Amino acid sequence: MKLKLDENVSSYAAAPLRALGHDVDSVVEERLSGADDATVWAAAQREQRTLVTLDLDFSDVRKFTPGAHFGIILLRLRDPSRRAVEERVLALFRSGEPASWHGCFVVATDHRVRVIRPRSS
Repeated sequence: MKLKLDENVSSYAAAPLRALGHDVDSVVEERLSGADDATVWAAAQREQRTLVTLDLDFSDVRKFTPGAHFGIILLRLRDPSRRAVEERVLALFRSGEPASWHGCFVVATDHRVRVIRPRSS
C-alpha cells in the first residue's frame, strides 16, 4: 500500500511499515515538517498515497469525501505516545484489512476500526 505518514506519525512507524512491504513516504523525511495541512494533503494526493495521521483537521468527511481521494487513516488513541502510535499502526497493517481501504476514510481507535467507504454510484 502507498502511504504518506504525517509528521505526528512518521518517525514512529515508517521503518516497521516498510519492513511489512508497504511503500512509505513521510512528511518528516520529505522535509515538509511544519507545512500546512493543504501542502501535506496535496503531496499525498499528487503521489496517490493514503494519509496516516493523528490530525483532526482531516476528520471532516464532508470535506474529505470517501472516494474523492486516495484514503485517510485517522488515529484516535487515548495515549498518542510514540509507542502507542507505533503499536496501533503496526497492528492495523498486520491485520490485512488496509488492502481494502483505498479511497476510504478510516478512523482507528485503541480497539475499533470504522471504515467509511466510497458510495457506489
